Amino acid sequence: MTTTDTRPAGVTGARTGPRDAARRGRRGPASWFRGGGHHSLVFLLPLLIVFAVFSWIPIGRAVLMSFQATNLVTDPTFVGLDNFQAVLADPLLWTAVKNTCYFALLALLFGYPVPLVAALLMSEVRRARGLFSALAYLPVVVPPVVAVLLWKFFYDAGPDGVFNTLLGHIGLGPLAWLQDADIAMPALVLEATWAAAGGTIIIYLAALTGVDSSLYEAAEIDGAGIWHKIWHITLPQLRGVLLITFILQIIGTAQVFLEPFLFTDGGPANSTVTVLLLIYRYAFTNSLGGDYGGATALSLMLAVVLALFSALYFRLTRSWSSS
Repeated sequence: MTTTDTRPAGVTGARTGPRDAARRGRRGPASWFRGGGHHSLVFLLPLLIVFAVFSWIPIGRAVLMSFQATNLVTDPTFVGLDNFQAVLADPLLWTAVKNTCYFALLALLFGYPVPLVAALLMSEVRRARGLFSALAYLPVVVPPVVAVLLWKFFYDAGPDGVFNTLLGHIGLGPLAWLQDADIAMPALVLEATWAAAGGTIIIYLAALTGVDSSLYEAAEIDGAGIWHKIWHITLPQLRGVLLITFILQIIGTAQVFLEPFLFTDGGPANSTVTVLLLIYRYAFTNSLGGDYGGATALSLMLAVVLALFSALYFRLTRSWSSS
């Protein structure tokens, strides 16, 4: 027995249009649960609990503390925006902001291109590439405190210091590396670049393996030199990775703490005080128990600034990174 389609001409298949397909694709909570979604939730629940306990709850607690006067000893007192006003009125804040921006600028000028250049050179090595990769990554393995203490020995201001001895062979120095306000920050950037470059080099080396070798072969046939190949093939192929490492470096340098704290403790004359070092001083070197309200207020402001900067950066580079 056959059936006859009694729908008017021109409406055949109307019930299977895009809206109907989208409606069928949307699943409600009940259908998701019946389809086995609760099993995924059970496996995900421990991760959510751990993440909430060790991340979101402390963040919420910090936001609450930024509106309180508390030293974690006496009972907290709600003070509204007083902590933010006190931090903004602190003249040392703007010195710390200026120093942090200066550190970030120097790190971008020197620390950002060094891993890329090193990775490009290492990618051209035919033999012992693994050895060079291990040597490049070795500073990352060294504990940060040990690395800083080692470089502090290198920065000895006396004529017998390691770096001053090297400078003496070419008729320069000696320099007061960490005692001179003009060169203390560049000295910190030099050590920070050495300590952190290895991880970025490995990232670039991994990205370079994904570049199609036929592009280089075609460029060689056209007579392109090494600089043309780097500029027109390598860098465009690494565009997405370069954008990510750029924003990661900005975020990392904006939160620099270890080098100023261990090398100079913010000196000389507050020339290396950074925002995170100022947060540390609020929390641990002020009045009895520390000004945790001011410390969390400044931490929250730093987090908001970095979040807004990151959002603006990704919005401005969205079309360029996807092209």
